[in-house]
Amino acid sequence: MNNARRKAIAQAFQTLEQLNQKLEDIKQDVSDILQEEQDYLDNMPENLQMSERAEESQQFVSDLEDAESNLEEAVSSISQAIENLQCIY
Repeated sequence: MNNARRKAIAQAFQTLEQLNQKLEDIKQDVSDILQEEQDYLDNMPENLQMSERAEESQQFVSDLEDAESNLEEAVSSISQAIENLQCIY
């Protein structure tokens, strides 16, 4: 491996580490919002539990759970890519 490719791999490695940290931060933000929304839904007065507002809130919780899961998969994939680059680097 020549120096130019070694340098390109080092740059890719650094970029992936930064991206992974940013995704972790975003995942934490989504998780926090998800928890707040779930608490709101759990503490909703009984007379509102079957309302349109409750249905919207439940859909929002479901969407946030999906987003959190997808972010976790992305973090895992990028972590694997980082490990693979470490073997080369």
